[in-house]
Amino acid sequence: MVLKIVQTGEPVLRQKARDLTPEEIASPEVKRLIELMRDTMRDAPGVGLAAPQVGVGLRLVVVEDRAEYQAGLSPADLASRERVPVAFHVLINPRLVVEDPTPVEFHEGCLSVAGFAALVPRARGVRVEALDEHGEPVTVSARGWYARILQHELDHLDGTLYVDRMETRSFTTAENHRRFHAGRTTAEVRAALGLPERKG
Repeated sequence: MVLKIVQTGEPVLRQKARDLTPEEIASPEVKRLIELMRDTMRDAPGVGLAAPQVGVGLRLVVVEDRAEYQAGLSPADLASRERVPVAFHVLINPRLVVEDPTPVEFHEGCLSVAGFAALVPRARGVRVEALDEHGEPVTVSARGWYARILQHELDHLDGTLYVDRMETRSFTTAENHRRFHAGRTTAEVRAALGLPERKG
């Protein structure tokens, strides 16, 4: 069974989600929600899903970047994105700290803004302190694409979508992104769009 992924315009996507209590984390309802979110993310497929994206205003995200999702990318693309497989994990009541603020820009999409993509600058390295699905403290340090996923998903918990951070001239349908930008560097895409070269 999979959950419905709500789309931009749904009020829950623009609201600040609330923390879960220890009792909620231990509850069968939240354990079931985590299972359904995992299955929904994999079905989409996506590399992360936040509870607000399935209409639930809780500070809960699931993340997984499987090796098979990266199979279509060249070694050069994977290296430039600093993208490696990430095992499935759960983050509850997460707090994000930027460890390397160097801005890195790539196209992003979102399961709640279905069918579109845009260039989005993100910090290169972050640390997330959270609780896991058992309520135990966890600390995750991430760089590159993994850091991007975490920033994107934790933004959802504060009512922020990637369109709030995007380079607006780069906003495109996913189909046109594949047609015109796939395999090109961010610098090449910026030049094609008439955007100035990004510093940093």
